[in-house]
Amino acid sequence: MIQPAPSHGATPASVQGWMLLAMLVWGVNVSAVKALTGSFETLPLAALRMGVACIALSAIVLWRRGGVPKLTARQLAVMAGCAFLMVYGNQILFAQGLLRSTATNGALIMALSPLVSALMAALVFGERFTPRRMVGVALGFMGVAAVVLSHPGAGLSSAGIGDLMLALSVVSFAVGGVGVQRLARQIDPLSISWVIYLIGTFMLVVHTLLGPSRLGAAQLFPGLWPWALVLFSGIAATAAGNLIWNRAISVIGVARTAVFLYWVPVFGVLFAALLLGEVLTWWHLFGFAAVMSGTWLGTRPVAAPAP
Repeated sequence: MIQPAPSHGATPASVQGWMLLAMLVWGVNVSAVKALTGSFETLPLAALRMGVACIALSAIVLWRRGGVPKLTARQLAVMAGCAFLMVYGNQILFAQGLLRSTATNGALIMALSPLVSALMAALVFGERFTPRRMVGVALGFMGVAAVVLSHPGAGLSSAGIGDLMLALSVVSFAVGGVGVQRLARQIDPLSISWVIYLIGTFMLVVHTLLGPSRLGAAQLFPGLWPWALVLFSGIAATAAGNLIWNRAISVIGVARTAVFLYWVPVFGVLFAALLLGEVLTWWHLFGFAAVMSGTWLGTRPVAAPAP
C-alpha cells in the first residue's frame, strides 16, 4: 500500500490560501460546464472532462509516488461502486442537470453537498444526529425547494427536472463518499481518488462509445474555446482541485477543509451572473441564505458529552 506523501513543510495558512483558490475555480467550473452543454452532448462532455482530468491526475500521481497502490479484490470492488456513484452517475446527472437548469441553481444546489454528507454519516456510521442538525437539514432542503419551485410549472418543467438531477448528483456523490470513508482507514485519500477516477472515466468512455451519441469530428471538436473550457474543467477544476483538497485534509484535517465548501456557491452564483448574465431573483437570495445557514448548522461538530 502506498503511504501518504509528506506535507513538505506546507503550513495551515498556505494550504488555506490554496483551498480558497480551489473553491474559486470550482465556482467558475459550474459556469464553464453550463457553457459547455451548448457545444457538446452531455455524455461525451462528461467523458471528455473526466478523461482530461484522469490523464492529468495520473501523470501527477505517478510522478509523485512512482507506483500504483496494491488493492485487494474487495477494495477494488468498493472503489468500482464509488466510481459508479461519484464519477459516472454524478457527472452524467451534473451535466444533464445544468443542460436543463442554470449555473446559479447548480451552485446553490451543490451547496447541499456537505449537509447531505453529514446526513449520510449519521445514517450509516451512527454519528449523532442532534436537533440542531435536524434544523440544518430542514433549512437546507427548504432553500433548494424554494429555488426549484420558483420556476413556472416547477415539478414538470425542464428547469425543475434539471434541478432535481443536480440534487441527485449531490446525493450520488455523498453516497459514494460513504465507501471512501471506509476505504480511507486502509488507503491514503489521494490513491483512492486516483483509482476511482480511473474506473469512473472508463465507465463513461465505454458508455459514450456504445451509446447513441454522435462522435464525429464536428461533435468532438466544436472549436478552440469549448476545448479550452474542457481543459480548464478537467485539469484545473478536477485534477488540481482534488490534489489541493487531499493536501488540505492531510495538513488541516477533514473538518476544517470541509468549511471551505461554503465558498463554492458564493463564487458559483457570482460568476454565473458575471460570465453568463444569469439574473438573480429574491427566491435565489432566500434559497442561498437557507442553504448556507442549514449547511452551517448541519455540519458543525457535535460537542463531546461531558465526562
